[in-house]
Amino acid sequence: MMAIFYDMIEETMEVFMDDFSVFEDSFSSCLSHLDKMLKMCQDTNLVLNWEKCHFVVKEGIVLGHKILKSGIKVDRAKVDVIEKLPPLTSVKGIRSFLGHARFYRRFIQDFPKIAWPMTHLLEKETLFIFSTECKEAFETLKKKLTEALILVTPDWDLPFEIMCDASDFTVGVVLGQRKTKHFQPIHYASKTMTDAQAHYITTEKELLAMVYAFEEL
Repeated sequence: MMAIFYDMIEETMEVFMDDFSVFEDSFSSCLSHLDKMLKMCQDTNLVLNWEKCHFVVKEGIVLGHKILKSGIKVDRAKVDVIEKLPPLTSVKGIRSFLGHARFYRRFIQDFPKIAWPMTHLLEKETLFIFSTECKEAFETLKKKLTEALILVTPDWDLPFEIMCDASDFTVGVVLGQRKTKHFQPIHYASKTMTDAQAHYITTEKELLAMVYAFEEL
């Protein structure tokens, strides 16, 4: 039973915590795999929440992401809430905003670099001044969330490409493929450097970005 389950995870299932989705290229194959999955749930007395179950859909919301045949998008309903937020007036507000925005950071290239003016206000003994730079960062992140690109699903028969970049205080990487003539992103990842790393020379920062790419992706 467990061997079949693990084979399905690798071939036809995506699992995260207590959520899972069953997929296939054809309708008949998808029904066959779904039947196996439901049979295993029945045999192991696993109870499913019927209100959260969706069958035979071409797209749907999974873990706050909209899953399409063409790839993965942000959940517009969640983005709309962020888009309507007024300028922030407290450290608590910034922490809450960045927490929600970070959930979709995989869709935003150079997220830490853009968010840095606001992130800086979260540091200890920093005077809270929502400066012009903070306002620009706030509006930029909201705009990028509403204009976020679709992240394509990987094609395991095609080669992958990794693009790395390093600024004064952040490193960023993009994983993608060329399914057409154009590079299409699969995943964005980025992080803020430590104080020690921020003092690296340019070559060391670029190598740090490469190391981070292989660790993260």
